[in-house]
Amino acid sequence: MPPQVLISDALSPAAIQIFKDRGLEVEFQPHLGKDKEKLAETIHEFDGLAIRSATKVTAKILERAQKLKVIGRAGIGVDNVDVAAATGRGIIVMNTPFGNSITTAEHAITLMLSLARQIPEADASTRAGKWEKNKFLGVEIFGKTLGVIGCGNVGANVADRAIGLKMKVIAYDPYLSVERARNLGVEKVELDELLRRADFITLHTPLTEKTRNIINAKSLTQTKKGVRLINCARGELVDEAALFEALQSEHVAGAALDVFAKEPATHSPLFALRNVVCTPHLGASTREAQENVALQIAEQMSDYLLRGAISNAVNFPSISAEEAPKLKPFVDLAEKLGSFAGQLTETGIKQVQITYEGVVAQMNTKALTSAAVAGLLRPMLQNVNVVSAPVVAKDRGIVVEETRREAEGDYESLITVTVTTDRQSRHVSGTVYADWRPRIVNIKGIRMDAEFGPSMIYITNLDKPGFIGKFSSTLGDAGINIATFHVGREAPGGDAIALIEIDGELSPDVLAKVRALPQVQQAKPLRF
Repeated sequence: MPPQVLISDALSPAAIQIFKDRGLEVEFQPHLGKDKEKLAETIHEFDGLAIRSATKVTAKILERAQKLKVIGRAGIGVDNVDVAAATGRGIIVMNTPFGNSITTAEHAITLMLSLARQIPEADASTRAGKWEKNKFLGVEIFGKTLGVIGCGNVGANVADRAIGLKMKVIAYDPYLSVERARNLGVEKVELDELLRRADFITLHTPLTEKTRNIINAKSLTQTKKGVRLINCARGELVDEAALFEALQSEHVAGAALDVFAKEPATHSPLFALRNVVCTPHLGASTREAQENVALQIAEQMSDYLLRGAISNAVNFPSISAEEAPKLKPFVDLAEKLGSFAGQLTETGIKQVQITYEGVVAQMNTKALTSAAVAGLLRPMLQNVNVVSAPVVAKDRGIVVEETRREAEGDYESLITVTVTTDRQSRHVSGTVYADWRPRIVNIKGIRMDAEFGPSMIYITNLDKPGFIGKFSSTLGDAGINIATFHVGREAPGGDAIALIEIDGELSPDVLAKVRALPQVQQAKPLRF
């Protein structure tokens, strides 16, 4: 029996035809995604589920999905899919990370022009028969400075179009290299400088804990009076209450918003302000974009269900069935090593070098490198997956290099990830022992032997008596249990490293106390 695919959201007829042409059976129920109960009753019949944003694939629904092998999201965001639950059940989750880029960029430019010339309000006034020609005094965008926060695929497209409109473009993106910025024709700056200089600010960064409310009361006070804001990315990037106050005071001359913190946004104080332009999350809403992502997801799902090929999966690397058993633990190791380096990196990355020694050097290192780069970038760019990571790195001008060589030390297989930023170079090495569990064995030249834990603390300190006791007491007083404690040092009395696994989370207050300990130079919580 051929694989069966359920399409539970509105999807292009061309996508449906691709499934049929490839020999799959398709059931098209575009309204089923809004009915959780009915979806849960039906899902057990299908091998694949193709969705857009309306379908919410929860853990409870996945419990009923006994046959389901793949979920395909026509679009980039997978917020509506419980990826962890899908992974636990062996279900591949795919997306189409680049299909909406041009459409979203064009919408951002459209909103900027509408805001500059007050088009929506002027349109409403004219339709009402008022002919208020002198009321709507706009501003030119020619020669103005556009600040792009997040210069990935969409941000780069916006920058390119703004440069064509003769604007000066400055960009803030920790992952944008100076070389990539130069090739784009933009000036790379820090966030404070962007806020200070920009006449228009447009947001194109993913939503992470670092970017949530990146536009807030404090950052708005740093902007020049009369700045105009455009947001086509994620509503939670903007503190809407702070923006409302800044718009009322006219420190911010206007805002154009396609996204909101809570959607659908049927009520908002922002709607009452004359200097606000609103659209209902239309960034990806063009025929071309919807056609592109629909065709892409149909091809990807068909390839997986018929041939086992995996592309643009957010929870699994591109690995053949023959390679999977021996490669999987090294994929896990590479991704964790990358994540370790990424969580410690706060400045622009220029280069990543992954060195493979011994047996692992003979394996499919492309999949391993993709996993390492995905782990490295994911702390900042959460939508990065093992397939898209090399493209994302290339778009940001990050040089990724692989080196393979014979085993030279004590390990049968060794992977080393070296990250070079604007300020420093850092490397971390790991291996997989006979138990197939990945371990860190070297950090910045200091030997170590530590397993990865879900919640860890990385500390650099001076090798002085009393540190371990004071640290342990600090955590003990806070009721935090230490699961494992690994230390290494360059030389007696010199620089030392501690990698500690703890039970539970480390609160900001306890972290501050750890950082205040006399010998501590750096303390960073890590999640794996």
